[in-house]
Amino acid sequence: MNLSVQKIDNLKPVFTSLNVDQEELKKHPVVIKNTLSNRMYIGWDKFTNAITMYPARGLKGSKNSNFYEFLTMGTIPYLTGSLTLMAVFNAYNSFLPRDKKVAASFGKKMALGVLFYGLAKTISKNFVTHPVKWITGVDTEEPYAELKYKLPETINDTDITSLEYHKVLESLEFPRWDVKYGDDAKGEPRNIWFDKIAKKIGLGSDLKDSDQDVKPRVKEIAAKTNLAKIFSSYLWAGVGVALAMQKPWDEFFNQATFKPWKIKPFIKTLGNFCDASLKSCKELFVGPRDAEGIFKKHSGKLIIGLATLTTVSGLLNAVISRHNPSKLSTDDVIDKSRKYVVD
Repeated sequence: MNLSVQKIDNLKPVFTSLNVDQEELKKHPVVIKNTLSNRMYIGWDKFTNAITMYPARGLKGSKNSNFYEFLTMGTIPYLTGSLTLMAVFNAYNSFLPRDKKVAASFGKKMALGVLFYGLAKTISKNFVTHPVKWITGVDTEEPYAELKYKLPETINDTDITSLEYHKVLESLEFPRWDVKYGDDAKGEPRNIWFDKIAKKIGLGSDLKDSDQDVKPRVKEIAAKTNLAKIFSSYLWAGVGVALAMQKPWDEFFNQATFKPWKIKPFIKTLGNFCDASLKSCKELFVGPRDAEGIFKKHSGKLIIGLATLTTVSGLLNAVISRHNPSKLSTDDVIDKSRKYVVD
């Protein structure tokens, strides 16, 4: 089996899972509904391609290997690095035999910290993007699928395709506005999406050229949302690491089993995990009882408060721009009291 070649017939399970019309996708890119299940499927499809098809093309020097595939494979070193950190932190059996108990506790907490870092960084982005979507109607994470036809690599290659996943507002310089216009074949008005956004952000309804009025506003909202998302996600990732360092996890790891085939102990472990999570959240916010000094006592409140403040302020900055765009008018630029000559 040639992993670097993908026929369009092999993509049918993907079309079915994402509810994408194959014939429509052959003609133009198709917007995918931004649901949790679709996001998970897209992530899984990109991951499997990144460890099979894309490396195979790159290693053989395929002319069909492109920049999209290179960027997609960037998730592999990220995951590999995370697993390596977990392994390094838990190498206490060989390197620290005398302090095995202390090293084991620290190693497990650090491994949990790596896991919580990734989860908190990913989940916290929704703290900004979802409210922005609810308030303005602009979904900065809205995905679309695009079918790419590849060049034949052998004489027997026909109908070689590749499915790429992008976001409508992935590039603020060149957003894919074309996928947001209405479909004439379905009887949709051309500016149906732009009309909805215009009404949502207070520009009014029945605008003559709503797309021209909406596009600058959407770009500005997206830019501010992206900035807020980046800053807040790293702070929430820090909260995730701090959460993993709390004492309740020591008791959890002492009683935990990670063997699913041992049904009852494993179910008990899941229950203990929820209990340890709640206790750790409380300890992080309130502070440990034996903490000395004001900073150690309230450091948890500080990092949680900073992450919350950054998220809220970034969100407000993004949604306020729907009414007050930071654009200069001609009156701000042109001094009407002076004379101008046009060559």
